[in-house]
Amino acid sequence: MTTSLKKLVTAVSATVALMGAGHAAAEIQIGIAGPMTGPVAQYGDMQFSGARMAIERINAKGGVMGEKLVAVEYDDVCDPKQAVTVANRLVNDGVRYVIGHLCSSSTQPASDIYEDEGILMITPASTSPEITERGYELIFRTIGLDSMQGPVAGNYIASQNPKSVAIIHDKQQYGEGIATAVRDTLKDKGIEIAMFEGVTAGAKDFSSLVTKLKQANVDFVYYGGYHPELGLILRQARQAGLDAKFMGPEGVGNKDINTIAGEAAEGLLVTLPPSFNEKAENQDLVKAFEAKGEDPSGPFVLTSYAAVQLVADGIEAAQSKDPFDVAAALRSGSFETPIGTVQYDKAGDMKSFEFVVFEWHSDGSKTPVN
Repeated sequence: MTTSLKKLVTAVSATVALMGAGHAAAEIQIGIAGPMTGPVAQYGDMQFSGARMAIERINAKGGVMGEKLVAVEYDDVCDPKQAVTVANRLVNDGVRYVIGHLCSSSTQPASDIYEDEGILMITPASTSPEITERGYELIFRTIGLDSMQGPVAGNYIASQNPKSVAIIHDKQQYGEGIATAVRDTLKDKGIEIAMFEGVTAGAKDFSSLVTKLKQANVDFVYYGGYHPELGLILRQARQAGLDAKFMGPEGVGNKDINTIAGEAAEGLLVTLPPSFNEKAENQDLVKAFEAKGEDPSGPFVLTSYAAVQLVADGIEAAQSKDPFDVAAALRSGSFETPIGTVQYDKAGDMKSFEFVVFEWHSDGSKTPVN
């Protein structure tokens, strides 16, 4: 389908949907799609918190082109099949802008639908390069790629001069993707990879994995995936007396890992976006979150806020609510957000994004180490 035909179909579909749903003409719907339930709902909490705050603050300043933003929220449970169902609901509801999804394995199939239906999507959390490698016009993100994060982790691991490294992943798009990026970086550095294995997401017993790690005599373990599994691996490794350093991506950087792993979470290394909540220019925003009893420090809170702001700024820059016009404005402009200056390349990826290595502590706090 050509761009001009897509734009025509999008305009007609949006008009019909709005007429059928009876929405006020002076509203711009912003879909927020992510896990409200399920094992990684904690990350969804960050996403929804950041997006809601952005909508509230933008509306307090008069909205966008004189219209109010309205949140329309959807739970995809971080499940690819549910994400497709949610994407189709968004189409049927006439939503033209989506903040989401969170998990790469959900974002990718949903984004196929959004591109076909003329819906602009900005994911605040999905790091898989495959999402933006397909040349889509309407797909963006406010976070870096595995190809950025993996080398940060791999270079740090190499700097520690480990004797033998194991790389474990959850066999999902995000987890295996980031694990592969770390493995490739370590290979380039000449670091021995003793194991590269997948585990089953949702599993509870990792005793056989821990036994393999001990037998391989590894002293550094990198895990690609989310915190529920790594928390159990950490706890079971500690109980088995495995003396190895553990590291993971932003998907494990959640305070709930402390609940699962207990004291075994102490010293875990995590690559995360910078602590945007500590930037001086964000302190008024931080206070607004704290006034609501919300924590702005999670890795996806301010990336989600920025995603909503970019939709608003893109509409204003384009002086149009057509998603294709907004996408063109986002690619050609430069935007100041709580995560810094955002400029997009042709693929819809940020031209620059930093990942930082943190040491995690058993009380849920973290300390930068690089």
